[in-house]
Amino acid sequence: MKEFAGKTALISGGAEGIGLAIAKALGEQEMNIVLADIDEGNLEKAAAELDRSGVPVLAVMLDVAEEAQWQNVAAQAAARFGKIHMLVNNAGVGGAAGSIESQSSDTWNWALSVNLMGVVFGAKTIVPLIKAHGEGGWVVNVGSMAGMGGVPYSGAYTATKSAVVALSESWAGELKGHDIAVSVLCPAFVQTRIYDSNRNRQARYQSQQTEATDPIDFFGKAKAAVQNGIDASIVGQRLVEALRAGELYIFTHPNYRPVVANRSKMINDAFERAAQSPLLQDIVNQKLEML
Repeated sequence: MKEFAGKTALISGGAEGIGLAIAKALGEQEMNIVLADIDEGNLEKAAAELDRSGVPVLAVMLDVAEEAQWQNVAAQAAARFGKIHMLVNNAGVGGAAGSIESQSSDTWNWALSVNLMGVVFGAKTIVPLIKAHGEGGWVVNVGSMAGMGGVPYSGAYTATKSAVVALSESWAGELKGHDIAVSVLCPAFVQTRIYDSNRNRQARYQSQQTEATDPIDFFGKAKAAVQNGIDASIVGQRLVEALRAGELYIFTHPNYRPVVANRSKMINDAFERAAQSPLLQDIVNQKLEML
């Protein structure tokens, strides 16, 4: 795998939590770091912390849901460090928890715009720059264990993180010929402030509707689980370890393996039932068509 030293990583949502932990871990590998975040105060503090550690750092404000702002970040990064070798699409929001009928369209649009389109805009902007220098690189999309299986009362978050997993799988095949490795990082509970995502909720996504109270207190339970999660620094170090090994799916919580295994079994069983259906016998042995 490519060496990290002297190369540049751009990290969205890099001012705290998992994003900052990744920045520190990559900085320890002697990478240049571009921190991009919507929170100006935390961004300045994070950049100062990295600078004190001797990490070359550039801090740029970024609302990942605004494609034009990505272009500005890319231009500033190129002006400071020349080439960009790694994109870490980390910025994300937890969104409001609740039942199907309680989620407002504003909340859905917020989650989709940040968690999904933020990833799309990041790749659309930065991948061509990685291709252009021909030295190869990495695209890391931060998903979630929620992206490996549905989570009740968390529809918007689960849907967007599942999409991030699927995008990563698609891009891995697309970019392989360009020597750009794609990985999707899927942590479970990590000590961050994701439960307080509303602090950075853009005005255009502020809901004018009164969202119903969750009858099972999903938000309260999720907040407690996050606060009791693993330290974010572990996630940063685990990412470096996994990138060195060329892993597509990067997990930080091996204790969740039975959950994913059960899902895989259910899918396999469903294929077996389809194979036994009299309606589908002409398809069973058809040649598999792959694009």
